Amino acid sequence: MAQRHIEVFTTGCTGCEPTVNLVNEMAGPGCMVIVRDLRSDGDAATKAVDYGITRIPAVVVDGRLAECCQGAHGPTREGLAAAGIGSCP
Repeated sequence: MAQRHIEVFTTGCTGCEPTVNLVNEMAGPGCMVIVRDLRSDGDAATKAVDYGITRIPAVVVDGRLAECCQGAHGPTREGLAAAGIGSCP
């Protein structure tokens, strides 16, 4: 099975840190986690637009914005699990 590709979009703020920590905690060895800081990653803003990200923090799993990141509430453990994080082989 292919490795799951997870991107966490942040601005490096204290509100983003819990999401980064949660993704890293939930991700298994079959997950590749990349943190994209909009302040320092030159490609992050373009990717964020391509993924339809309108709020930060946001999590993209295998090229799709996690459903929990599309609303007003933001990433949750349950939402990230539903997106496939935590089930990486």
